[in-house]
Amino acid sequence: MTRIIGILGAMAQEIDEVKAMLDNKCVVQMANREFVKGKINGIDCVVAFSKWGKVAASITATLLLQEFAVTELFFIGTAGALADGLKVGDIVISKRLVQHDLDARPMISRFELPLLNRIYVDSDPKLTELAGKAVSNLIDTGVEHIVGGKAMREFSLDPTLHFGDIASGDQFINSVEKRNEILGLLPDVKCVEMEGAAVAQVCIEFGVPFTVIRTISDTADHNARIDFNKFIIEVANAYSKAIVGEIMRIL
Repeated sequence: MTRIIGILGAMAQEIDEVKAMLDNKCVVQMANREFVKGKINGIDCVVAFSKWGKVAASITATLLLQEFAVTELFFIGTAGALADGLKVGDIVISKRLVQHDLDARPMISRFELPLLNRIYVDSDPKLTELAGKAVSNLIDTGVEHIVGGKAMREFSLDPTLHFGDIASGDQFINSVEKRNEILGLLPDVKCVEMEGAAVAQVCIEFGVPFTVIRTISDTADHNARIDFNKFIIEVANAYSKAIVGEIMRIL
């Protein structure tokens, strides 16, 4: 089987530099989405913007799997920190994913995926390990050459790598009350975003290995970073390019 790597970005700006890495690019328009095919380090890849939210991201992931026959999927983007100790610029790689806004009680337990008899979806161990190695390599060599000294200072970047649970829901979490509510119910969750667990469900139902890589952009409370767009452009985009490049180098 030919290896075809799918790369989803949670924000369009987060994958601009990843698209630029592709050789022999071919753009395919489908379902109001742009899929860019090409090669990175000689490996076939398809890169796409997931669009925001669980439904939109699920559609994009399904198209990647069905129409482009990707054999592995990496989802990259930003997230809000829930766990204590996480700071802006840290990177979280998923071990498990859960939909924090899924609640079909009393028919089934809270957070349980209907008809799948599970709450959590496990990331592929090999891809998670591979992503962790790539991120560790970048952190070990320092990220100033990736984002530049100005961004390092402005965002006080001193990144560390974390593995753990990631929660997804169709909400932007920016209050202490909601943060504490999620942590009270799902105490092992490291960070929160809007797409990863839905994409994980698609991948597990299709039998395609995946992992999710998230850069912490804010603390998911009243102190959520105001200049989010600047962080995406100056930090998250550069992180994405560097992480994907390193993954492709060591594959």
